[in-house]
Amino acid sequence: MRVVIAEDSVLLREGLTRLLTDRGHEVVAGVADAEALIKTMAELSAEDALPDVVVADVRMPPTHTDEGVRAAVQLRKAHPGLGVLVLSQYVEERYATELLAGSSRGVGYLLKDRVAEVREFVDAVVRVARGGTALDPEVVAQLLGRSRKQDVLAGLTPREREVLGLMAEGRTNSAIARQLVVSDGAVEKHVSNIFLKLGLSPSEGDHRRVLAVLTYLNS
Repeated sequence: MRVVIAEDSVLLREGLTRLLTDRGHEVVAGVADAEALIKTMAELSAEDALPDVVVADVRMPPTHTDEGVRAAVQLRKAHPGLGVLVLSQYVEERYATELLAGSSRGVGYLLKDRVAEVREFVDAVVRVARGGTALDPEVVAQLLGRSRKQDVLAGLTPREREVLGLMAEGRTNSAIARQLVVSDGAVEKHVSNIFLKLGLSPSEGDHRRVLAVLTYLNS
């Protein structure tokens, strides 16, 4: 896996680089601000050497507001197949929904505290690089808790909501089964019910999983 890291904290940037390289991945560039990220990605694109995933801080210089996530959104538009994982100190709904507005494929939003959970963090980076989704449980909980989502999700049972939340974190059915201590078959039944209640027909194929997540994130 080839990675570009955008993080203004030198210690965190070097720490992320060490975590990934120690596990056999290649960090092709590390930059400190959004402008440098965009420039670096343009250079890599010109060389036909784009990375598999970009890991970027939501807030970077010069204003430390939303430069990182805006750069991430810009890169997603320019390179739809690029995986993008953003890191944030706190749950910021607006940034999460902005990043997920186009597609949840190859997208991640994690709190920086998760970096300490090394295995889970690296797994999340790999999952996003492969086109999966990695949403922090705290982000999912906050988004699911919005009152205006109740209309969309009103028909789901508490267990189905729980399964949908774990789906949004990018977990497979088997991983959900382990988390909830139930059988794979039980999870498959819940997922089928979620699709049915959200009006996602079998004709949508494998995309139904992504559409189910987007239904509540964008509603």
